[in-house]
Amino acid sequence: QVQLVESGGGLVQAGGSLRLSCAASGRTASWHSMGWFRQAPGKEREFVAAITWSGIYTRYAESVKGRFTISIDNATRTVDLQMNSLKLQGTAFFSCAPSPSSTAVVEIAFTYWGQGTRVTVSS
Repeated sequence: QVQLVESGGGLVQAGGSLRLSCAASGRTASWHSMGWFRQAPGKEREFVAAITWSGIYTRYAESVKGRFTISIDNATRTVDLQMNSLKLQGTAFFSCAPSPSSTAVVEIAFTYWGQGTRVTVSS
């Protein structure tokens, strides 16, 4: 059984930082990368960042490059998303998911979605 548990969300002022974590457990052998997605109110879920299970390759949405950093700890099977310089329009529900692809950036390529964690950015 696959389980993904996200944590770290909360309320933060614009310009501030938050660190999200995703703890994965279960059958992870077929996973080649882990990704973070977000869904803002009234919008579609969108890709934020992903990292290969080896931790060597990362990919980011253009909107977060230079501000967000994704990392992975294989020993604990945890994927973190460090978010800096958060923008007011950054309020969203963040979810993590694995992918059998090492290059995927689209939602359909990711499976086993976690419950998510809410990030609220205030002025």
